[in-house]
Amino acid sequence: MKIFEVTAKKREYLDLLLLADEQESMIERYIDRGAMYVLDDCGVKAVCVVTDEGCGVAEIKNIAVLPHFQRMGYGRRMVEFVKNICRGKYRILRAGTGDSPLTVPFYEACGFRRSYTVKNFFVDNYDHPIYEAGAQLKDMVYFQLTL
Repeated sequence: MKIFEVTAKKREYLDLLLLADEQESMIERYIDRGAMYVLDDCGVKAVCVVTDEGCGVAEIKNIAVLPHFQRMGYGRRMVEFVKNICRGKYRILRAGTGDSPLTVPFYEACGFRRSYTVKNFFVDNYDHPIYEAGAQLKDMVYFQLTL
């Protein structure tokens, strides 16, 4: 298994990025300003985009694992890689997600703690309703950890 940074042709991973953020125009807001990392284990399994938000804060904007490889530790390995890359350069690692029983436990298991909520983020910023685990996502929940 290896994780490497992608610096060119980031949009070649768009299908994978769309698994975690299903509106391309939202991905366009961060793809070029973020560092992209790909996890390859006999083929690409996961991708992650991390941005510098200023004031010592890095943010995971997108982390996606191919569906057939979810719950196999690839997402957690990617988060650990990002933590290690960001340590010493940033004070805080942040991640925003929908308030979903599929993603909230993942971030908590990776050591993140709830920080704040942006009300109606998904309603106000997406051109269609976003559903996860059968429920419409409305609010963005931000998690963070101290590096």
